[in-house]
Amino acid sequence: MTTTADRTRPVNESGLYGFRGLEIVRGENARVFDAEGRCYLDATSMYGAALLGHAHPALVAAVQSQAARLISCFGSYANDCRSELYERLARHLEPLDRFFLCNSGTEAVEAALKLARRFTGRAGVVALSGAFHGRTFGALSATFRSKHREAFQPLLEGFLHVRPGDLQGLERHLRTGEVGLFLAEIVQGEGGVNPIDGAFLRKARSLCERHGVLFGVDEVQTGPARTGCWFAYQQHGLEPDLVCLAKGLGGGVPIGAVAFSSRHGALETGQHGSTFGGNPLACAAACAVLDTLETEGLVEQTRRHGERLLHLLEGRLSSSSGVRSIRGRGLMLGIELAQSSVPVQRRLQERGFLTLGAGPRVLRLLPPLTTPWEALEELGLAIVEEVAG
Repeated sequence: MTTTADRTRPVNESGLYGFRGLEIVRGENARVFDAEGRCYLDATSMYGAALLGHAHPALVAAVQSQAARLISCFGSYANDCRSELYERLARHLEPLDRFFLCNSGTEAVEAALKLARRFTGRAGVVALSGAFHGRTFGALSATFRSKHREAFQPLLEGFLHVRPGDLQGLERHLRTGEVGLFLAEIVQGEGGVNPIDGAFLRKARSLCERHGVLFGVDEVQTGPARTGCWFAYQQHGLEPDLVCLAKGLGGGVPIGAVAFSSRHGALETGQHGSTFGGNPLACAAACAVLDTLETEGLVEQTRRHGERLLHLLEGRLSSSSGVRSIRGRGLMLGIELAQSSVPVQRRLQERGFLTLGAGPRVLRLLPPLTTPWEALEELGLAIVEEVAG
């Protein structure tokens, strides 16, 4: 028998993506529509990229205007739109004052690995158990789960992992003098929507300073504004040496960035680069995203809506035998179930709600920051019905 998935999966597609049996053809704010006209609430933001939802007027206008003016301009030439983005990032990420622009989160992490080696002269990297930093070889070496790693061994040497909270283990690695970078997600996304304890992160920062190691944060999924503040590290009073950005920064237009400080020294021409990195189209999109977060008050709204949704879920599910934990920050929430989250994801999709997994048992929610409260409440109540019955 021919299924919908059999009919709609592209014949020439790579096979690398788990197919969900839908062909999405249009989006409007937090809703997307399939080829048959059915509407879905997108609680994935397409893995966090559609920060402002779909077809946000400010983002559409910025991209249309820039596409008609100049799309491509590599970094050897200055560009007004790129300079504008530098200024905006510097304002929000102060005291970091230098930026390398690229095209994705894994590219941002790769650049951070190279910068750390260049600035410290050390090849070693320490990341956290549960981390996900990307799928290219350097970023994959910093990623923890064997599911992502095992088919591509051997990976790069010098990458180590410590359990979140294990300060003794961290210091044992740092004091060898071989480590140049400690890299952490403030909230682990793929690792199960696990917020990392702020006290641990602050102590880890102190250890890095003591041992001459750069302290890097991966904000690819958490920034900007996803957790209810501009960047998740700011909630803990941290001052990182490196910050990796991507996903929501472009509102769905591919862009990545690494922020660092000029105090670490100068980079030489040609030590790294990107043909498409910092192209005017992507920079225009990112500027529109940052402007809209400010003008529409979305940072504070995300904090409020996240707290309300978390309260709703905790109030209805905390006593359910099928729920182990409910956690997250802002509109980045995870519900850890007693069993696989896949059946729940499928039932929610049948009801018109698109959600994500984060590991085998966690149902992950990453709705657009522009989602009205009424839609978030509708989502929360549907989850309660599917999880608790």
